Amino acid sequence: MAQSMMLYWCSGSPPCWRVMIALEEKLLKGYKHKHLSFEKNEHKCEEVKAPNPRAQVPTFKHGDIVVNESFAACLYLESAFKSQGTRLFPDDPAEQALVYQRMLETNNLQQKMYDVAFYDYYVPEGERHESALRRNKESLVAELKLWDGYLEKMGKG
Repeated sequence: MAQSMMLYWCSGSPPCWRVMIALEEKLLKGYKHKHLSFEKNEHKCEEVKAPNPRAQVPTFKHGDIVVNESFAACLYLESAFKSQGTRLFPDDPAEQALVYQRMLETNNLQQKMYDVAFYDYYVPEGERHESALRRNKESLVAELKLWDGYLEKMGKG
């Protein structure tokens, strides 16, 4: 099955890593993949844009099925390979709700990290303000404290 799979990805992209981890957890080896460079805009090539008009990565193909969003790809992999490898989502509705909640909340964490890490890249030099960067850092610290609290509530294991 893995032979009919293709993953277009860029290093440094958390969404790409989500799908790669899910593929490993489902024991899907030998799938084709193409490492693309953000810096060279390789993710905007026609090969990626054909199945993914937004030219965002990851782009995941399994046979004729194309999934262009990392969480959707993880949900698809769990459904298509439910009995294979590690279960990605629990059966218990309460546990499942918590997994989905945290899964979608990672977007908040990711955005706050980007707001700090890529501030100089996205904000033109003349528009940069130390106070804005400081607010971004404070927002990231608050978000990380929230996640620390989540982990503390989970306990060991």
